[in-house]
Amino acid sequence: MCRVVDLQQAVLAKNDACAHTLREDLAARGTALVNLLSSPGSGKTALLERELTLARSRDIPVAALTADLATENDAVRLARSGVPVKQVLTDGLCHLEAEMLGGHLHGWLPADTRLLFIENVGNLVCPASYDLGETLRVVLASVTEGEDKPLKYPTAFGLAHLVVVTKTDIAAAVSFDEKEFRANVERINPGVEVVLTSVRGGAGEGLLLDRALAARDGAPVHIPVMTRKSHHVHDAADGQPRDEGHTHDAGRTRAAGHTHTHTHARRAPAGQAHTTDSDTVASSRS
Repeated sequence: MCRVVDLQQAVLAKNDACAHTLREDLAARGTALVNLLSSPGSGKTALLERELTLARSRDIPVAALTADLATENDAVRLARSGVPVKQVLTDGLCHLEAEMLGGHLHGWLPADTRLLFIENVGNLVCPASYDLGETLRVVLASVTEGEDKPLKYPTAFGLAHLVVVTKTDIAAAVSFDEKEFRANVERINPGVEVVLTSVRGGAGEGLLLDRALAARDGAPVHIPVMTRKSHHVHDAADGQPRDEGHTHDAGRTRAAGHTHTHTHARRAPAGQAHTTDSDTVASSRS
């Protein structure tokens, strides 16, 4: 058991070191990284496409990298915004890691990029444990997912700098209880901002972009309680966090609480990229 724990700690420690370096490199070039986490089907891609399109209309240099196990569907959708987009196919890996991300950004990210949005692999378990060097970590949940989502995934919501609710145009139809959802978020991550959005209805347009720009320009970012501890585990019996100490670098997100590791035969940091006919979307396999 000790050997397993040691391996887990070593994997996360290596990732944290890579994330620290990546964060410093991006900061030196004036780029802020925004890490988007959610379940599949939350509306993450639709919201991001709208925010990227808005950024382009405002002449704000942004770029986006989207990760999936297979297909380039999300990159094709995001490329409609007209900003640089890259697809990463993880070949089964359920999350991005800092070293992998750094390899994909090398030689691709435009020099003048102010904001880099990362659409992480769609799940709220594995990605929550890996710092990507982000300035802002955003967790999204749609109104269709239930008010108890924060309680079921305390690490993901507990380490968020911002929580975004999507698809609010159908909130009444699915009997979404906003008050209960907010109470559950507050229970896991006291003080974190919760914003409401609807791509179809137009609610919250530009909020994600504005929060990201503010963080990039030095506005204070919410520091979750979990990041003030040296370790974090959650009790499987009730799904609630038990703080056992967890630290992270200068108030940035160093994720914890994810107590398993993955081994994969194919783990090259970055493969050869290719562009589509639009010369906007690049896809590579790790």
